[in-house]
Amino acid sequence: MPNKKSAAKRMRTSEKNRLYNKYWTSRCKTSIKKVLDAVNEKDTVLAEKRLQEAQSTIDKAVVKGVIHRNTGARRKSRLTLKVKTLYGEDKA
Repeated sequence: MPNKKSAAKRMRTSEKNRLYNKYWTSRCKTSIKKVLDAVNEKDTVLAEKRLQEAQSTIDKAVVKGVIHRNTGARRKSRLTLKVKTLYGEDKA
């Protein structure tokens, strides 16, 4: 337990921030998993739709400071590459 008033406030603030960050990180992970599930099912239309939703969620998490902008860019890039593999298989 904290001994000072400011330390107690800091504990409350950090707990609030932890829950906020947890919400956004889990939301990002869920949207990424949905895209990967659509890719595994080889459903291009659903994968495209879920990719847009995932990119939006990742962008929001970046703006809110939950994840770093380079991390967000990397995740979006890798998801896009996975979705693009579906189109490569269709043409072959």
